[in-house]
Amino acid sequence: MLDTIMDDYGPGSIQVLEGLEAVRKRPGMYIADTGSRGLHHLFYEVVDNAVDEAIGGFCTHIEATVHLDESISIQDNGRGIPTEPHPYNGRPTCEVVLTVLHAGGKFGGGAYPVSGGLHGVGVSVVNALSEWLEVTVARDGVQRSQRFERGVPMTDLSNPVPADWRGTKIHYKPDATVFEEVKHSLDTLKSRLRELAFLNPGLHILFDDQRTGDKKEYRSEGGIRAFVEYLDRGKTPLSPTIVLSGERDGVAVDVGFQYNDTYLERIFPFANLIHNIEGGTHVSGLRTAMTRAMNEVARSGKLLKDRDENLSGDDLKEGLTCVISVKLAEPQFEGQTKTKLGNSEIKGIVDSFVYEELVAWFEDNPEAIRPIVEKALKARQAREAAKKARELVRKGAMTGMSLPGKLADCSSRLPGETELYIVEGDSAGGSAKQGRDRSFQAILALRGKILNVEKARLDKMLGNNEIRTIIQALGCGIGNEFDAQKLRYHKIIIMTDADVDGAHISTLLLTFFYRHMPEIISNGYLYLAQPPLFRVQRGKQVNYCYTEKELRAYVDGAGDAKVGVQRYKGLGEMNPEQLWETTMDPENRVLKRIHVDDDVLADEYFDVLMGDKVEPRRGFITSYAHEVKNLDI
Repeated sequence: MLDTIMDDYGPGSIQVLEGLEAVRKRPGMYIADTGSRGLHHLFYEVVDNAVDEAIGGFCTHIEATVHLDESISIQDNGRGIPTEPHPYNGRPTCEVVLTVLHAGGKFGGGAYPVSGGLHGVGVSVVNALSEWLEVTVARDGVQRSQRFERGVPMTDLSNPVPADWRGTKIHYKPDATVFEEVKHSLDTLKSRLRELAFLNPGLHILFDDQRTGDKKEYRSEGGIRAFVEYLDRGKTPLSPTIVLSGERDGVAVDVGFQYNDTYLERIFPFANLIHNIEGGTHVSGLRTAMTRAMNEVARSGKLLKDRDENLSGDDLKEGLTCVISVKLAEPQFEGQTKTKLGNSEIKGIVDSFVYEELVAWFEDNPEAIRPIVEKALKARQAREAAKKARELVRKGAMTGMSLPGKLADCSSRLPGETELYIVEGDSAGGSAKQGRDRSFQAILALRGKILNVEKARLDKMLGNNEIRTIIQALGCGIGNEFDAQKLRYHKIIIMTDADVDGAHISTLLLTFFYRHMPEIISNGYLYLAQPPLFRVQRGKQVNYCYTEKELRAYVDGAGDAKVGVQRYKGLGEMNPEQLWETTMDPENRVLKRIHVDDDVLADEYFDVLMGDKVEPRRGFITSYAHEVKNLDI
């Protein structure tokens, strides 16, 4: 058999993907996935090109439009992509930029001394994954345009016609045969444009969503200070907003932070205006510098006694909201989606700059350090109190103790093959345990609502039985001690009733995972189960409908036949066989994977929904109530 396989392996077995074929063949290599995250990544790539013109001082105005057909157009008043023939192949330069991977003006450091798009693949990837794309370039008083379909030029560059503007306009429609759904999130797009306005003081951005009639204008003269204060709106500040801006070894560093009365740390890092949701070396340098500077200032101000231990980085996290933005000539991002900055030299640059500037700032504002240190000392006490609880959790995860009656484990011990259903209530838990496939499906039944971790310190959170049980069942630790290698299940599925209580429990669980186990989300391990809402019977034929729309379509298609409809009030109303068939059988079930398109927006949602302030939550509910579907109240 082996000889046969080897004989078949020859030149004909090697597939050569030319041009942009490789992008269409493996889009996930370039845009992370073909879901919502990848769809919005196309928008980011085009907008970031326009912003690169603004960084260089060539652009002051950007217009972004979502059209009725879900196509996107982005226009800037920058220099415009060159249209002259390119030495590479004699074709117009704008065509080369749009059809050749690794073609762009960002490699040599001349056209773009600082840029977010150093790979040169961004806009060509957008072209490859679009049903069609039209580029219009205005330079030297004339404009020219060209059309592409799925990355292939359909026309030559048009003849020049007079133009009263300068810049580039990209109009594209994402390919519905590539993406799971071509539907842009208004909030996600607005959040990214708002970020860019904060990070580029003076840049004027107009946004027009023609689907909804929503129009927004973004411009910020306050820069990073305004960004931090926007993020902390509705919270009680414990310190002034501290801003440190300057340049060190050719790298521009801007840091803004404030302490508030919450228990969470929120750091939003950017490199060349790209949001690095997984952090990187700039964040490492920031943490080291802040810890070192605050200990030095606290000791010199006698807020820490000689016998006191230094404050740790963990002590100083609580209540911190921080934005850090660095601009450098040659960023090294991990992957095309640029989620993490890898330049090793940036850690030392940020460390030395922030340390020196922060010590100097506190020397001029000595009273500002007191509430920060007091909060850090309380956080230390809570951390010590949580230490024993964490030890119990860790031992429980290692030995399997403290789990009887709650976790019905599966027989497989291979994380890549196993699933954990977190189920609401004993009744649903009982049905799930009886209906599951015991070889790979584990069931954890919760009793009542879990703690709202948005408003709780770590010690209180670890003292909650339900949360402690979840941590023990997963076996991977939380926070700084999280270890993905120890995670016992690579599918964690939240399964709750489709009513107000079920929605609340789902939100509490999502808050816990987002705040304390974000790696589970970023690795694609967290899901929401979608049980059916209706059991529909016509004669002896039984069907299940998951939405009101499906039910109407089924009933309308039945004609005059008598149809019986049962509305499920909860999971417990289904017998084990029905629950397996509709919600747990991998062949039939519907799962929604949880992912984060925009970390700033996600943070804002959790803060509004689960935080202390009532007014922002009331406003959120009022704004989005019309979008709620299938909620049984």
